[in-house]
Amino acid sequence: MSRTFIPAGYRPTMTLYETQDAIALIKRSFQDGLARALRLKRVTAPLFVLPESGLNDNLNGVERPVRFDIPAVGCDAEVVQSLAKWKRMALYRYDFHPGKGLYTDMNAIRRDEELDNLHSVYVDQWDWEKVITRETRNQETLHSTVRAIVGAVCDTLDAVRARYPHLQTELSREVTFITAQELEDKYPELSPKERENAFVREHGTVFIQGIGDKLKSGQPHDGRAPDYDDWALNGDIIFYNAVLDCAFEVSSMGIRVDAQSLDSQLTKAGCDDRRGLPFHDMLLKDILPLTIGGGIGQSRLCMLMLGKAHIGEVQSSVWDKDTIAACEAAGITLL
Repeated sequence: MSRTFIPAGYRPTMTLYETQDAIALIKRSFQDGLARALRLKRVTAPLFVLPESGLNDNLNGVERPVRFDIPAVGCDAEVVQSLAKWKRMALYRYDFHPGKGLYTDMNAIRRDEELDNLHSVYVDQWDWEKVITRETRNQETLHSTVRAIVGAVCDTLDAVRARYPHLQTELSREVTFITAQELEDKYPELSPKERENAFVREHGTVFIQGIGDKLKSGQPHDGRAPDYDDWALNGDIIFYNAVLDCAFEVSSMGIRVDAQSLDSQLTKAGCDDRRGLPFHDMLLKDILPLTIGGGIGQSRLCMLMLGKAHIGEVQSSVWDKDTIAACEAAGITLL
């Protein structure tokens, strides 16, 4: 069943060709700005990995990766669901030093995704990862990195609006930081998504910190795999989306697990069976570098900046009949 919502009176303000040109401008401008702000080098990343490597992202633990056989190699492979673990291994293999990092295009298929205005089975994002030291593995580093990313987003919006002055999108450069527990304490009667909407409507640009671990209610704010983010030093960058009147996540990121936090989180998540996988074994032995990293949605960012109501207006994917019909009725072209 379609969960597509068309805001009352919504009509696209850009032609199909203007939209495509604007997407190209956003992608060029933002990745260059991000690389400068965080001192990142572009690298090439895999589309699929071997399951036994432990490098694929398990997300919330219920999503099924797309798996296929490779007869010429004599094994199966999985399409990546994110590159959180692969990037950290790449920093080790490529001998990156503290203060520098990498970014890449990540393309994924999430077959179990529920489709709506913001979600598609196709995921495209900039994945980035940066080496830090034990001394800089702290909240100050997390918050300064968040501010740098938000600055790169707003700089890109300025460039887009200079070319397309009719766009009405406005984003706040000032970030309000709040923990998931503080958010639950503030709105105990609301669901996590309702809390986000209420807080972001008031503050504009928000970073919600501490996602994955259980809150006082006994439930996490949202699911996070136990083997990449440190649940105490991670979070989501969220902007207010005026077109949809809702909280709009563009990035999940954080300081990554060290041996101690990985050991604790694997047990909490009931995932002790992963300890013997190559990636996890290297982490538990402190072989891999300490890092901070995340993913930034490419289609999400384009959708937000261009004032689009549906993610299908900025990416090509597959949709159910009800979504197609609803968009056609509203004059929305799905790419």
